[in-house]
Amino acid sequence: MRVGVVSELWRYPVKSMRGDRITETAVTESWGLPGDRGWVVRDEEAGEIRSAKKLADLLRFHARYLEEPLADATPPVEIEFPDGSTVRSDDDRVHELLSAALGRRVSLHPRRPADDHEHYRRLAVDEADLRSQLGLGPDDPFPEFTGMPADVLAELEDYASPRGTYFDALPLSLLTSTALRSLQSALPDSVIDPRRFRKNIIVQHESEGSGAGADADAPGGGHPEFDWVGRRLAVGEVECEVVMRISRCRMVTLPQADLPHDRGILRSLARENGSKFGVYLRALTPGTIREGDEVQLV
Repeated sequence: MRVGVVSELWRYPVKSMRGDRITETAVTESWGLPGDRGWVVRDEEAGEIRSAKKLADLLRFHARYLEEPLADATPPVEIEFPDGSTVRSDDDRVHELLSAALGRRVSLHPRRPADDHEHYRRLAVDEADLRSQLGLGPDDPFPEFTGMPADVLAELEDYASPRGTYFDALPLSLLTSTALRSLQSALPDSVIDPRRFRKNIIVQHESEGSGAGADADAPGGGHPEFDWVGRRLAVGEVECEVVMRISRCRMVTLPQADLPHDRGILRSLARENGSKFGVYLRALTPGTIREGDEVQLV
């Protein structure tokens, strides 16, 4: 059954830096979109890889590949700083310049082998620090991670990301236009933009029972992708398993490019959806996805 079409595809070369919309991409079973989250910034003072949960200013930088990545390759990137200057990842000054801009001693790294345990090691965090990263108040409940694969959950107990990757959990994510419209309806004065949520695939959704081409964004709203958890989607040439809902953190509230700081977004998601927004996918077959491809429940 057709449920929509791919309206946007996004790739983020450096974890927590801004990325780019692309018109088509290969998808692999292990890496999702080649090159997605292929690089990371490591806080050398703390001894841990970082995202904007702790280094919010990372979202003020924009990264792009200098050549198209293939499979698990991580080609050099060019990073644009908030002042408009640029530096390449293969420039000897890159660590020094990033450190000066971020106000901490940091370094930039391509994806490392899974057996480099110390590179991926997670530092111990107390409850106050975890609440800060997740954007929770002192009495807010912690989000549940229902449906997280056991192997991924075990990795995240000791490591900042599943070893061999810089993903938060799984390599592929999806969000529907209906979910975006639903959030916009709840927050009419907020700027609800796909860039805030850093999903790989945005689907222009068609509601079940409507004809091809119907716009399901208008009446009803909701989060149709939540109902797809545990089912399979055919996205272009790629068949995927919809694994779980995604728990969101303070990153969705942070300013980036022309998007303002907006704490109300996370408060609304927590109130309405237990902080869940969008879903993780796991690619079951490799292939190519293009903007305009049909999305079907298998």
